[in-house]
Formats: sequence, structure tokens, C-alpha cells
Amino acid sequence: MPSAADLIFIGLLGVLVLTPLSVKLLGDAGIGWHIRTGQQILATHAIPRIDPFSSQIQAPWFAWEWLYDIAVGKLESWCGLNGVVWLTAVVIATAFGWMFRLLIARGTNLFVALVLTLLAASASTIHFLARPHVLSWLFTIAWFWILDSTEPKPFSPTEQHRRRLWLLPVLMLVWVNVHGGFLLGFVLLAIYWLGAVWTWFASGQNRIEEFVRKISAGRRAKELALVGALSAVASLVNPYGWNLHAHIYSYLTDRFLMDHIDEFQSPNFHGVAQKCFMALLLIAIAVLFAHGRKLGMIPALTLLFAIYAGLSASRNIPIASILLVMVAGPLFVELEGAFSRRMTAIDSGLRGHLWPILAVLCSLAIAANGGRVGSIQWMDAHFDPKRMPVEAVSFLQEQEVRGPIFSPDYWGGYLIYRLYPRNKVVIDDRHDFYGDGFLSMYLRTVHVEPRWEDFLKGRTCLVLPRKAAIATVVSESPEWKSIHSDDVAVVFVPTEKPEDADRAPGR
Repeated sequence: MPSAADLIFIGLLGVLVLTPLSVKLLGDAGIGWHIRTGQQILATHAIPRIDPFSSQIQAPWFAWEWLYDIAVGKLESWCGLNGVVWLTAVVIATAFGWMFRLLIARGTNLFVALVLTLLAASASTIHFLARPHVLSWLFTIAWFWILDSTEPKPFSPTEQHRRRLWLLPVLMLVWVNVHGGFLLGFVLLAIYWLGAVWTWFASGQNRIEEFVRKISAGRRAKELALVGALSAVASLVNPYGWNLHAHIYSYLTDRFLMDHIDEFQSPNFHGVAQKCFMALLLIAIAVLFAHGRKLGMIPALTLLFAIYAGLSASRNIPIASILLVMVAGPLFVELEGAFSRRMTAIDSGLRGHLWPILAVLCSLAIAANGGRVGSIQWMDAHFDPKRMPVEAVSFLQEQEVRGPIFSPDYWGGYLIYRLYPRNKVVIDDRHDFYGDGFLSMYLRTVHVEPRWEDFLKGRTCLVLPRKAAIATVVSESPEWKSIHSDDVAVVFVPTEKPEDADRAPGR
């Protein structure tokens, strides 16, 4: 019999792979260069050091998500985009199903846990995308679970599980090679270390209970410091060593990039996902006020960090939502009644997980079979032709257009997926690679600011959004002509000059 956590997992998995939401998971074209990077690594047995996709910049490139790239590259070769969507859906479903189960295990009311999980999942839909960041959601939950379950508590068996703490450096070996979000692990470690230090400092020595608590807190602080040091060493086990950390630091502290990349902007609370996050924020604030000093150092710091992270950048909303729920959920114990306690006890006893395993295997089999069950198409993961320049790229393939292609950065990954290695791109969404100077020239062009045309000189092909201002201006320029137009994109090539015509074959 499936538990409530199993049903959440199965429901999310089914919705994400068997409905039009599978197309939403491919709403970010950046997955295109992840797939091609992974396939290149598999073909060459080497992690790229120099960017292979850009026609403009021949510079060192940090492919720090290489392990994820290999996974999606292999799945795309085997199952097509259905395989990529399947992997993303499994990770997302596992994250929220596991989060719900941990809430129940930590004493949260069953119905409160369900509401909080639904709110967190709804808030996270803002980044329900086939990108490696979803793995950081899973690692964050694992990190929180290990730290919390090994935290010394009165009348708690967690002392028996102290060895679980040493899993963190092992997890870091994987996390650092799949996504830059591994820094969150160190933030959580720091919060729990500060909590142990505070307990040690605040505990007296007059009573035996306080003396024992002081000794336990001191030992805990030393353990966390050692685990943190080992995790830091483990984070250096990546293809770039300490240079990766320096690169991520320079990226996150670059004010130009932070001010011009949409996902690093504060959330706009007009959307449904943002409103769900706002509800979680209000719940967290209510918890802070209701419990006050009784809340404890660690929950308070975790809540404050989650609130700050979610309000500072939209991309942090899923992680912030997960942390808010994990901390706030167990604080609703007083709402639990007899019926709820009985339901929670029954649900906690269901540990077989047979149905989620069957759901994973069946959905993978469907993906491997081209998304078909018999003659019926159950899965059809593809890039949305209303969002991506699908027709325009098909036209370029038919005409065998050569040379680098300029398009908006948010289309670059799709062009890499469809046209590499025949065509390279001028720019894509790897903003940390291109840097401030190049991006400022690009932004000046797409915003049609003074000297916008300088950036387009020497380009052989432009693929521009049909309704963009830059497309309207280029269409009126005598230096460019349109060779294709559809509802989404317009393709431009340079106008043939008389002297070029005289040099053409047959003249």
C-alpha cells in the first residue's frame, strides 16, 4: 500500500512526464548545451577546457556541471528528450516526496505537511526546468536531513546515528561536480556549527544537565568543524580544483551580471508561484514571532537565511521554500488531533515504496520506447515551437546555412542543440563565460542603443524574435535581408553587395 509520500512522488512524476508540463521542463534552452557537452565528453573521454560552442570567444571554460551533462547526454542519445525530461521529473518528484516524508518523521501534522509540501512545490514551479539546479534541491534536503537527524536532542536516539554525519564529504564529491549550488551545503554546515557553538557558550556548569549539554555541544562543534574541513577538501575534487571556487566567487560577486540576469533579480510577486512563496514567507514570519526565543538558534538562522535567499533572487525560491517548510513544519505539532495522529502513524508505517519504484521503471520504459505504449503516444517531450525558433532552425538546416549565428542569449542553447557542430553561436546563456564587456555590447545591440549595429558587423546570419525591436530595426536596414519569417522568429543574412555579385561564380 503506498504511503502519502509515495503518492506525492507518483503524482508529480506522472504530471511532469505524461502531460504538457513535460514541454515546460524544456522551457530553458540552456539544456541544449548541457546535452551536447555531455555527448562530447562521452565521445572524447575528456572534460572540455576550452569552449567549443562560441564563435566569438576562444577562452577557458568551466564546464563545472560535467557529471550532470554526461547523464543527460547519455539519456538523450538513448531516449531522446523524453529521457532528459524523465530524469528531471524523477529528481523533482523525489525531492518533494522525500521532503514530505521527512516532515512526517520530524513530527509534523499529516495535513499540515501536505499543505506545506504543495505550497513548496507550487512555489518551485518557477524553476521546474530540465537543468542541473534541480539536483541541488535534492542535495539540500539530504544535507538538512543529515545535519538535523544527528543534532543532539533530549530523549532522542540521534546519538546512534552520529556516523551519518560523515556522509556529507561523500555527498560533496558528487554535488560539486553536478552544480554550483554545493555552496549551500557549507551555509547549512555553518548554521549548525554556530548553533553548537552558541549552545556551548550559553550552557552553564552549575547543574548536571547543563554541564552535559555543554560537553555535547562542544563535541558537536568539533565534529562539524572536521566534517566541514573534509567537505571543503572534497569540493576540490573536481576537474578545475580551487579555480572552480574562485570562478564561482567572481561570478556571484559580479555586480554587472547580478544586475542584468533575470533569475538573479528579486521575485515579482504577481505570479502564482511567487504568491505561494509569499504564503510560505508569512508562515515563517508567524513562526518567528510565535516562538520567539524558544525557537532556538539553528531554526532561526535557517529561516532567516531562507527568507533572505528567496527575496534576493528568484532562482533561490525553490531552495528557500524547501528550507522554510522543513523548519516550520514540525512547529505545528500542537495542531495535531487524535485522528491526525492515527493517520500519521499509519502513513509512517508504510515503507515498501513498491509503487514509486514501479512508476520509475515504467516511465523509463515508455521513454526508451519513444514515448509510446502500443500505438498510443504517452510521452512527447519537445521544445515549445511557440517559445523556441523551431521553424527557423529547421529552415537553416534545410538551406545548409554555414557560419556563426547570432540570436538572443536565451535561444543560444537551442541553436547549439540543433545545429552544433555545423554552426556555432555568437552568444548563449553562459553569462559567466562571456563576461561583462561582451555582454554589455550584446545588450546594447538587443536594446537598440547607440552604435547597436557595431556588434552585428561581420555576422553571417541573424535569428531574431519576430516581435523584438531589434528585428524591426534590422528589417529596415539596407545591410540585411530576410530569408525566412514565421510566427516566432525572423532569419536575416547580409545583403549581397554589387562587388560581391561580380566576384560570384559565373560572373
